[in-house]
Amino acid sequence: MTSSKLDAKIPDGTLEQKWTKYRSTVPLVNPANKRSLEVIIVGSGLAGASAAASLAELGYKVKVFCFQDSPRRAHSIAAQGGINAAKNYQNDGDSTYRLFYDTIKGGDYRAREGNVYRLAEVSANIIDQCVAQGVPFAREYGGMLDNRSFGGTQVKRTFYAAGQTGQQLLLGAYSALQRQIGLGQVEMFTRHEMLDIVNIDGKCRGIIARDLVSGNLERHFGHAVLLCSGGYGNVFYLSTNAMGSNVTAAWKAHKKGAFFGNPCFTQIHPTCIPVSGDHQSKLTLMSESLRNDGRIWVPKRKEDAADIRSGKLNPNDLKEDDRDYFLERRYPAFGNLVPRDVASRAAKERCDAGFGVNQTGEAVYLDFAFNTKYKYGKKEATKKGIQNPTEAQLKELGQAVVKEQYGNLFDMYQQITGVNPYENPMMIYPAVHYTMGGLWVDYNLMTTVPGLYALGEANFSDHGANRLGASALMQGLADGYFVIPYTVGNYLSKEISVKPIDTNHEAFVTAENETKSRLEKLMNIKGTKSVDYFHKRLGKIMWNECGMARSTAGLTKAISDIQALRAEFWNDVRVPGDINEFNPELEKAGRVADFLELGELMCKDALDRNESCGGHFREEYQTEEGEALRDDQNYNYVAAWEQLTNGDWELHKEVLNYENIKIAQRSYK
Repeated sequence: MTSSKLDAKIPDGTLEQKWTKYRSTVPLVNPANKRSLEVIIVGSGLAGASAAASLAELGYKVKVFCFQDSPRRAHSIAAQGGINAAKNYQNDGDSTYRLFYDTIKGGDYRAREGNVYRLAEVSANIIDQCVAQGVPFAREYGGMLDNRSFGGTQVKRTFYAAGQTGQQLLLGAYSALQRQIGLGQVEMFTRHEMLDIVNIDGKCRGIIARDLVSGNLERHFGHAVLLCSGGYGNVFYLSTNAMGSNVTAAWKAHKKGAFFGNPCFTQIHPTCIPVSGDHQSKLTLMSESLRNDGRIWVPKRKEDAADIRSGKLNPNDLKEDDRDYFLERRYPAFGNLVPRDVASRAAKERCDAGFGVNQTGEAVYLDFAFNTKYKYGKKEATKKGIQNPTEAQLKELGQAVVKEQYGNLFDMYQQITGVNPYENPMMIYPAVHYTMGGLWVDYNLMTTVPGLYALGEANFSDHGANRLGASALMQGLADGYFVIPYTVGNYLSKEISVKPIDTNHEAFVTAENETKSRLEKLMNIKGTKSVDYFHKRLGKIMWNECGMARSTAGLTKAISDIQALRAEFWNDVRVPGDINEFNPELEKAGRVADFLELGELMCKDALDRNESCGGHFREEYQTEEGEALRDDQNYNYVAAWEQLTNGDWELHKEVLNYENIKIAQRSYK
């Protein structure tokens, strides 16, 4: 049964009518009262910027905090491939229901029906909103917006702007945010990091933030607080996330009463540039959009793989019959466009079996040669009236089309690896990318702390055990533009009589003192090891034992190792500089301290879930063919963890009820 401490607040009625009915009946705040209500937003990426612009446009007084020097540097800007929407521009059978179904299935039946259907329902509005803002989506010859395919679907529903969709969407949201800043409706606090939330009489009433330039701690009141602070993939140290991405805002909220949902659900992205050495501080993603036209393969024979690794054999010289297009072989219905968790595990299996193609043996090929020549080259030759084109002509014509669609991605790959991907197949390998887990929220996006909300990747709500490609941008903008303006109004309609609370209130003073004490403790350890030393060690534990494959023995050992590492950190970390100044090492130390606690919870959650589903693959629970084996009878729930006063955790369960979809074993064959 669902825990008595969890109430998802899903509206009554049919799936198609839930959001419509909610919007039509939800309590409203009149314009005059909105001017006296203050909202704090932590994070300025797609979720934060869109929420801030929308709420300010409605008349609320908004404060936005980000640790970057500009909202434009939010990690949302790094997204490449596209954003999903059920507009059915291709007339290929797409619909709101199909997007809903694909998302539930892609998440391995571990997501909440009501939230996911609402996401699919508002998706089309996002595209209209962004076009109105001037986002330069790619267009077809006739002027219609173009679509590409992404993993886990059999329709084209992904809108894109070359390989920089996130950047263009963020600039659209940023321009809307900047307009509100100019109008005085939004107060922007850059170079500020939220280090605690402040609860008064059981409701979230503000935050403690640190000015990262001066080192000063600040108190800020808000009638409601929205956390839009992204995911926690950097717990693994090496990930596709920006180096500054962290869990601190969400974790501080967790320690003050917000339950953490499904922390072990981590997405491994199959198309990342492989690790090249211990010197690396992050990994680079090659967009999933490349799987539209790139074919993934390894040699069929181990001796050929060995010759490629040693440099004796050029992969271009390997005949077509000697290549194993393993995704097309194993999953013929979806081929190279299977969901990310499926593609990642398949690549790992081939590399573990000895077919990897780089020096470490941990890489497969993503090859554009075939489609460049025979898909695009032939089409262009026909358009130009070239009869019997040569191989060289097909290659040249096809490469021009590929450059137009993916050129900046190819350039990025060449700059990082020194290899020309137009002439040689790319080498890719899975890496940590996105976290489906996050703060538990109800249908209103409110956490278990009244007045505290979590949007975008900071919450757990929409993706289940695996996120489909191009759905992160969709969720962030849906939450900010179209969901939170209604749901936060529902809460604030009951807060209009609450006057701004003086930040000299005892709760603010106590929270600031606790924050100051923690910072001083970090500074006063004066150990011998750097912050990065501990972060790297944590990352290796997490990747080896709680990464693509997990086991009872490995997770049990990981929990013990993390506890020991955390004790060592608090005894031997060295943070140079001073507390009252610009000190990036102190920032990192606080974030790694939080990762050391989160890592333990992730492993506990993974150990408790005795099944394989989506990004959570337990070696003990798999089919004879090596596919994930779910246990719907015992684990069809959201795991919501409450931190207790002794530092341990208690598990609460939200049972998932599927009334519109029949649960089935996923198959992409």
